[in-house]
Amino acid sequence: MDTVATFSAYLNKFIELTDEEFEQFLSAYIHTRKFSKKEIIIRAGEVEDYFNFIVKGLVRKYYKKNHEEINTQISYEGHIILSEESFYTRTPSEYILEAIEPTTLVSIKYDDLENIFSKSQKMEHMGRLITMHTLMMKDRWQVQLLKSSPRERFLKFVEKSPELLQRVPQKHLASYLHIKPETFSRFKHLPRPSRYKSSIETKKF
Repeated sequence: MDTVATFSAYLNKFIELTDEEFEQFLSAYIHTRKFSKKEIIIRAGEVEDYFNFIVKGLVRKYYKKNHEEINTQISYEGHIILSEESFYTRTPSEYILEAIEPTTLVSIKYDDLENIFSKSQKMEHMGRLITMHTLMMKDRWQVQLLKSSPRERFLKFVEKSPELLQRVPQKHLASYLHIKPETFSRFKHLPRPSRYKSSIETKKF
């Protein structure tokens, strides 16, 4: 698996980069980081130093409320994940990032990213496009949480990402979808199109 090529292909969805541009502006700043299952990527109270692209694996983003873990993001291959406010404001993170599976990230440090943007308007423009895309995705998710019922959220999730029912522990999915665990268990038995039936069982650990 060529981690750099995977990251380059992701960037080219937003703006076309030549191999020469990628080598000139980005290659020297890329860090490939690997994490074991359940390993913490960043802890609450730490400052987020890395902009992360998931090459392989799964990562959850959560915060603790009393003794409960509230998942706000579950991301897999081909997606960006980081503690955004901490990263951009250089303040301690309110969130924890944890690898759900063995995970490989392509990461760029904050200072290096600022350096990249200062050297090239094209790179800065690409950064804005990626940030806008991320914000729009978060807005869509917030609207879905507000407007849809738990049942609708579950069925929409199954339709969009059926493979994650096999890969993500049920307790994390229930928290992420804002569904009570017992309700989530009932929803697993709802009738669905045949192409999703193979994903009916989820991890329970």
